[in-house]
This record gives sequence, structure tokens and C-alpha cells, in this order.
Amino acid sequence: MKRKLLEYILGLLFTLSISGAASAQCSICTKTAQQLGEKPAKGLNTGILYLAFMPLAIVGFLGYRWWRSNRDEVV
Repeated sequence: MKRKLLEYILGLLFTLSISGAASAQCSICTKTAQQLGEKPAKGLNTGILYLAFMPLAIVGFLGYRWWRSNRDEVV
């Protein structure tokens, strides 16, 4: 159990550490950001990543809970 928790925490830290380098813009947002300049483009990209994190975290948590409840019934 402790090993799985450690793996989860390390995975989360790794994901958060590379999120600054991630590009989360669609083609329309990329074109708009190019017209705005470099600093606003970075802000737009950070905002997209920030808004996308919470729904993905909720879905991941619900999926984990569903997987765990079904796994316990089989065993």
C-alpha cells in the first residue's frame, strides 16, 4: 500500500513538474497567441492547463474509486 502511494505521489510530482513545458493550445488559440506576443501566449497556455487540471483530476479520482470498488468485489 505504501509503495503504491509513493508511486502515485511521484507520478503526480512528475506530471506537475513538466506541466510548464506542456502545450495545451488548439490551433485557433495558437494563432491568437502568436498575434498577442510571447508573454500573453505563455499566460494563455498556463490558463488552459489550469482550467483543464481540475476536471481531469475529478475524473481520475472517480475512475480510481470505481476501479478500487470493483477490484475488491472480485477478490
